Amino acid sequence: MMAHEPAVVVFDGVCVLCSRWVDFILRHDRAGRFRLAAMQGRHGRALLAAHGLSPDDPASLLLVADGVGHIDTAAIAGVLQRLGGPWRIPSALLRWTPRWFADPAYRWVARHRYRLFGQRDACRMPEPAEAWRFLD
Repeated sequence: MMAHEPAVVVFDGVCVLCSRWVDFILRHDRAGRFRLAAMQGRHGRALLAAHGLSPDDPASLLLVADGVGHIDTAAIAGVLQRLGGPWRIPSALLRWTPRWFADPAYRWVARHRYRLFGQRDACRMPEPAEAWRFLD
């Protein structure tokens, strides 16, 4: 059996909410299933563009798993599903929530993320022990 490439989560490196999401992933992904790429970096920008999102103003975080891009609530559900264990329950709830409702709510939060949660002056920098998880 061939090993799968780790999934990649592209996030906004200056968004406080997005940085907390990265912290959550790092805390709960002890198996190293995910790599992380800030949208401000070379890898993040390339992945966003390759999956039809603007690298300069993405409307969503991006999960790329097995070559397929997932955005909005599908990206969050995909991360939670891959974390496994108890995180499969909220993943299932997100998947069962009608996308016509969940995705616009997600995009509203994404559009207002800086005003609602704050913005950093610079991208979140990884700690030395977690640097291997980041692509840029």
